[in-house]
Amino acid sequence: MAEKRTRLVVVESPTKAKTIRGFLPAGYRVAASMGHVRDLPDSAADIPASLKGTDWARLGVNVLEDFQPLYVVPGSKKKVVSELKSLLKDADELVVATDEDREGESIGWHLVQVLDPRVPISRIVFHEITEEAIRDALESPRAIDEDLVRAQETRRILDRLVGYTLSPLLWKKIAGGLSAGRVQSVAVRLLVQRERERRAFRSGTYWDLKATLAAQAAFDAMLVTLAGKRLATGKDFDENTGRIIEGRDVVLLDEARATELRERLERERWTVTAMEEKPSVRRPAPPFTTSTLQQEANRKLRLSARDTMRIAQRLYEEGLITYMRTDSVHLSQQAIGAARGRIERVYGKDYLSPGLRQFTTKAKGAQEAHEAIRPAGTEMRTADECGLSGVEAALYELIWKRTVASQMAEARLTQSTALITADDAVFRASGSRIDFPGFFRAYVEGSDDPDAALVDRDNPLPPLRVGQVLELRELNALGHETQPPARYTEATLVKMLESEGIGRPSTYASIIGTVVDRGYVERAGNQLVPTFTAFAVTGLLEQHFPSLVDTRFTARMEDQLDEIAEGEAEWLPYLRNFFSGSEGLERLVKEGQEKIDPREASTVRLPDLPARVRIGRFGPFVEMDEGEETVTASIPDGIAPADLSEARVSELVRAKQEGPSTVGTDPATGEPVYLLVGPFGPYVQRGETGDGKKEKPKRVSLPKGMQPADVTLESALSLLSLPRPLGEHPETGKEVRAGIGRFGPFVVHDKDFRSLQKTDDVLSVSLPRALELLAQPKGGRAAAKVLRDLGPHPADGEPMTIHEGRYGPYVKHGSVNASLPKGITPDELTVEQAAELLAARPAKKGKRTATRKPAAKKTAAKKTTAKKG
Repeated sequence: MAEKRTRLVVVESPTKAKTIRGFLPAGYRVAASMGHVRDLPDSAADIPASLKGTDWARLGVNVLEDFQPLYVVPGSKKKVVSELKSLLKDADELVVATDEDREGESIGWHLVQVLDPRVPISRIVFHEITEEAIRDALESPRAIDEDLVRAQETRRILDRLVGYTLSPLLWKKIAGGLSAGRVQSVAVRLLVQRERERRAFRSGTYWDLKATLAAQAAFDAMLVTLAGKRLATGKDFDENTGRIIEGRDVVLLDEARATELRERLERERWTVTAMEEKPSVRRPAPPFTTSTLQQEANRKLRLSARDTMRIAQRLYEEGLITYMRTDSVHLSQQAIGAARGRIERVYGKDYLSPGLRQFTTKAKGAQEAHEAIRPAGTEMRTADECGLSGVEAALYELIWKRTVASQMAEARLTQSTALITADDAVFRASGSRIDFPGFFRAYVEGSDDPDAALVDRDNPLPPLRVGQVLELRELNALGHETQPPARYTEATLVKMLESEGIGRPSTYASIIGTVVDRGYVERAGNQLVPTFTAFAVTGLLEQHFPSLVDTRFTARMEDQLDEIAEGEAEWLPYLRNFFSGSEGLERLVKEGQEKIDPREASTVRLPDLPARVRIGRFGPFVEMDEGEETVTASIPDGIAPADLSEARVSELVRAKQEGPSTVGTDPATGEPVYLLVGPFGPYVQRGETGDGKKEKPKRVSLPKGMQPADVTLESALSLLSLPRPLGEHPETGKEVRAGIGRFGPFVVHDKDFRSLQKTDDVLSVSLPRALELLAQPKGGRAAAKVLRDLGPHPADGEPMTIHEGRYGPYVKHGSVNASLPKGITPDELTVEQAAELLAARPAKKGKRTATRKPAAKKTAAKKTTAKKG
């Protein structure tokens, strides 16, 4: 009888090992390498004793010996390697089952090098962790791809050469702790360039008119031409001057002319002079790639690229989604079949696309990994069916919806435009009508709530005909200011990096995380704001290492690395030219050591600013000359380079010279009340700090909109009294309070918070107003008419009801709504069918009790024009 073989399968993580273990037959053992088991030395302690003292050992690459890398097993991985070697002694075969991309191939290669097995080696790859995928992989083993490994090794060496030669230069010339990177520095430069554009921007002002007209229903129309000339809009302004671009033949209204025109047109007859309707079609977006998942998760879930990839990695390793590092938008036939089956059951046959829909990958330098990111397996299970909750459910739901929507029918709309004339003024009204929602039912790109997005898009004009006289309900003159180019968000930065071919999507999360961790970028809401340190570093690199921050050079570098991966180019000549060539990095760094003046390198000169910004040991500060004296003042956190004005500099310097401003004395305590400016902006403080003080003095930041010049003793004491009691809640007898928190002014009762509106003042808000706010739901729409009570849900006993919705009947359970399929009436729907429909519509962000967001309402009361990010 033949002896039974034992195979050792090695993967990267314990979670992945646990999932795979359940799909393997007898005779297989699974172990985790915990990522890379070998790498270039991270510190001097990792360098072997025999090599310490050599010029190249700290670099980890012997540039004199054909860029031979020095690989070491770090101390944290020695135990892992020992355990793997022990397991291998009892195995008849080593199966390398690391991830299928470049990084996974590299991890697998290093494993083989370190373990040095005396048994056969096989390499298996799979793009999802399911029983079928693992079985197919075991039946189709291959060898490790040496070209892919060499390309990844070349990337690693390049990154080490750039980081370990440039970073010490930055430490010496600007400040300690800084770093440069092959892709990181280009990403920072993009952010700095956008901030420079914002600083150079000059705002322009223009006015227009908005008419509220009525036929059968009221609708809005905007002024577009006057006396035959087009009205000026934001796109007609030169962003460098704030004036109309030379040669533009447009009418520019100021407030006086707009007001005069409004008064004149209010007396005129308003007539429909043209009417046009055009059908339009919206097609669903392709399934997710790494890049588009990061973008949408940032837009919809406010997740960073790093968090998105961390959560996606967990979902993949648990066998719930396909591999999350991919540039492919392709779906397997099984996945398409599963998606279409779900669509038919949940939405009905009419919502299926007429034929199977496949998408073509267009990403530059695509690293195809078989399939797009989709739910794993052949059942297209929902988040609830997978037992997910929280942020994992939210991200999974996003992937599920995008995958399902890709196989749904197109949305059909009718776009209508009407021109209305009043004397010599022509107004335009636009509307849209959803004739068939199609994939909008499941997913709308960039929108959190498909149902709310449907409401936004379904905004038809009332029936109009040419020659019809309309009633003028209201006519308003509206002022606008052009806005500077929008700062990058993680979503728009990822999109820009991908479109320029900089880096690869699998690295974007770590790149953005690094620039934030290194202090080059601060987050302001969802915006990425470059710091003054980023300005100094970018300025040095632009002047002395221009190719390293040039987008075209970096994109070409990626192309060459792809050619190495495909076996079309040699790695060694490329590295020699990059580092040791006549214009190589080694020579440029040596020249920089001699030429770059540290004081100049650490100085940021901003246009139209009399002061200089210096990067110091404790952060940025302004420096300006006053006669023979040089005065300095620290720049508080939160001031962006584009927003540092001459007036703000004067304020900072004056505060430094004069010391804290005394607002007055608190009559209750006898302590002085100060107005100060700290790292996070202006604040008021009661009392002084000192060595003998047991407690820190109370401090409260100024609320948004309150200027330091407006602070009085009364307002300061009011702020210092926060949170202030407003009275007892009539239903509970518990206290209601008003205060200022991380997200602005609020009222709170029994841990139930509501944000104050812009018109509310935290210092004067009353108990009745607080009760009014607390009575409002945190979200949601007005209740729709109940058509039928289905009874309790079989899973939790909570009630299920059928309601009349704008687009037909739907079943409701808690906060989850699901439309009834075509052909099933409210009277025919069974409890079992309702439960299945609801299972396909998990609550927002995985929370069954989440409240649906209200539909966004369009308004033209305040309008800005911004350059696209």
